[in-house]
Amino acid sequence: MLDSFDVMLYAMVLAHLMADLGMSKSTGGLMSSLTLLAAAAGGIVFGVLADRQGRTWALRSSVLIYSVFTAACGLASSVPMLAVFRIFLGFGMGGEWASGAALVSETWPAEHRGKALGFVQSFWAVGYAAAALVSGIVLPLAGWRAVFFVGVLPAFLVFWVQKRVEEPALWRAQMATAREASRPKIRSLIRGRLLGITAAVTLMNAFTLFAWWGFNTWIPSYLSLAPAQGGIGLSPGLTSTLVFFMQFGMWLGYLTFGYFSDTLGRRRTYLAFLLAAAVFVFAYANVRAPLVLFFLGPFVAFFGTGYFSGFGALTAELYPTRIRATLQGFTYNVGRIGSAAAPLAIGTLAQDRGFGPAFLLASGAFVAAAVMWIWIPETRGRALE
Repeated sequence: MLDSFDVMLYAMVLAHLMADLGMSKSTGGLMSSLTLLAAAAGGIVFGVLADRQGRTWALRSSVLIYSVFTAACGLASSVPMLAVFRIFLGFGMGGEWASGAALVSETWPAEHRGKALGFVQSFWAVGYAAAALVSGIVLPLAGWRAVFFVGVLPAFLVFWVQKRVEEPALWRAQMATAREASRPKIRSLIRGRLLGITAAVTLMNAFTLFAWWGFNTWIPSYLSLAPAQGGIGLSPGLTSTLVFFMQFGMWLGYLTFGYFSDTLGRRRTYLAFLLAAAVFVFAYANVRAPLVLFFLGPFVAFFGTGYFSGFGALTAELYPTRIRATLQGFTYNVGRIGSAAAPLAIGTLAQDRGFGPAFLLASGAFVAAAVMWIWIPETRGRALE
């Protein structure tokens, strides 16, 4: 929730940032791309650290980093300064997922793992909704800088995690019996069939992340920019309202994906969500009536984000304990490197051709992600070693 809250504050104030700092759509997209590249690096580094130092240690460190640098974005007086702060923010944000996914995966039994991760992932929607709500209140009153200052609040979570959240018994047992063997040895384990599966999983995640970040980074700007600039021209309050209500669909998508994947399997559920997402994003890209967007938005968010609940369970079931967080971080964040081009690509295409054709690129990425499941095995019900 807090991860989402901090990173999506940027999307909510992007139109105002562009006006104040003199940024074009391409530059605004580049800022998000830099954040995602840094998140990829952070995810890989903290994945390794989570395997060596512990899941909760990595979790605390990553939360502290992204919280501090979210607030620092409110101090930016130039585009280069903002870029530096966004890079450090992304590094911390990327580190949280690998440690958190491993922590939850290793705590819950196989028959409920998808549900547990779906419940956790569903709070990304709550954080996104909170970002929309905070920006809708704070932005008109105090400006975009004050919106970023609110982003320091997640730092206080670190103290609670330190006192209350224990390392998983599975990880502690692994470290106690084979500390030397717990060090990640990726090359010795990812060979043959597993190498192809890892490549497919990484590409699948890259396509989904490309679609999600390309679409969601620009939705608030699409809604709020004037028609002459390719947008719809809604007020900040109405823009926040539409984005806020989209999160109900997103939350339900995250939550129900876990139940479907535990019941129907990972592959069937992923394919259904990804192909439906392609259809609904296509529809959203061709609608400009606010009322229609209001009702269509939750469906776009339901199918266009719910599949993220399955990635933690899928990768946990593919890899052994001693390298689990490392390879969860690797597959997620190497995919994120590819997706880092999305905000820039969508922003540049929107600058030249308009938001409609730009959002169609995201729709196509969902279809490409579905194709990757030709090479990904079904893992439902696998017990972790």
